[in-house]
Amino acid sequence: MSDITFFIPAVLGGLAFLFRLPGLIRNPRDTLLWCVASLLLTACGVFFFASIPVIAAVNDLTGIPNFSGPLVYCVLTAYSGSCLVLLINWRGGPPDQVRRATRLCIALYSGICALLFVLFFLAGHTVERLRDLDTYFANTPYMREMIVLYLTAHAVSAIVMTTLCWRWSREVDGALRTGLYLMVPGILLTLAYDALKFAAVGARWAGHDWDFLGTDIARPIAAAGAPLIAVGFGYPLVAQRLSSTLSDRRRYRQLGLLWHVTRELTGADRSTAVPPWTSPGMRLLQRERDIHDALLALNPYFDEAVRTRAHTDALATGKARQEADAAADAAMILAALDAVRADPDRHVIASTQALQAVAGENSRSLVAISAALSQSPNGAHTSVTANG
Repeated sequence: MSDITFFIPAVLGGLAFLFRLPGLIRNPRDTLLWCVASLLLTACGVFFFASIPVIAAVNDLTGIPNFSGPLVYCVLTAYSGSCLVLLINWRGGPPDQVRRATRLCIALYSGICALLFVLFFLAGHTVERLRDLDTYFANTPYMREMIVLYLTAHAVSAIVMTTLCWRWSREVDGALRTGLYLMVPGILLTLAYDALKFAAVGARWAGHDWDFLGTDIARPIAAAGAPLIAVGFGYPLVAQRLSSTLSDRRRYRQLGLLWHVTRELTGADRSTAVPPWTSPGMRLLQRERDIHDALLALNPYFDEAVRTRAHTDALATGKARQEADAAADAAMILAALDAVRADPDRHVIASTQALQAVAGENSRSLVAISAALSQSPNGAHTSVTANG
């Protein structure tokens, strides 16, 4: 198998890590972000250090035959631990329980990494092996134990992850379930990798030569399984962000009419709008802030009698209570705008309850009011230009 299939996921994993790095710098205490970054970094390391050219280069650079062996095994073990830690934090639960499980997993797999190097340096290994180190030294004291240790740690991680993912998939739905379903085949492929490696090593113990299982079959299987696991972890995060972005865009458009009819009170206009490259969430926040500022300015001109009449009329036409509330608020806003225009010196002060304390508690109410404006004779004429 050409090692280009190892370099490609290594590069992609490295780019994904760099993409996450700014967020990690901004939020250094975000545990989940740290878990994702650790997974990406270790996954990148596995493919990079397991490629044959890098194995040879590391051996030459260190001057120690087969030094790449424990290095690759250590990175692979760290990747296994990172998967478990991310899954633990991803699923959540009582904070104390999550912290204990995370610390236990980190301590266990860190200890295994240290033990791998201890066993390596205790062994005698003067012959450099680039592709079949685990089978070539399957009967060598300490090297044998090192090989069994890394395979066991990797297999245990895969079994635990498969069990957790399968159980959790029954409790969730949507993108999260899809992500878990994507992870399971990838984890099963890593189990197949471990099984093939164990079979090749076991054959050496029995005096047979099944090295091709570990060199020609196990490596392509590992290369196929890791991307599935990465996609399974990443899909729910990407889907959630995409859904949030689309929701922000939709809410931004829905608030267009209400923002349009009230912007004269705050000076909000296209010339003072946020730049077009600003995120949908920030654009939505700016639009909601403009609307709330306008409602605050309108507060002295709100006439509760207007709202009551509009509410009664809306109920009489068969509208539901929520629709009637929005229609009544819209009518009161339009009446207040007329009152403001008729009072340029702002002499009129009416002691009424602030609308924003009721309708501005969440953007969904503002969206309902904005939609109700389109049905108002005084507000409908602005609907064509409101969604900018």
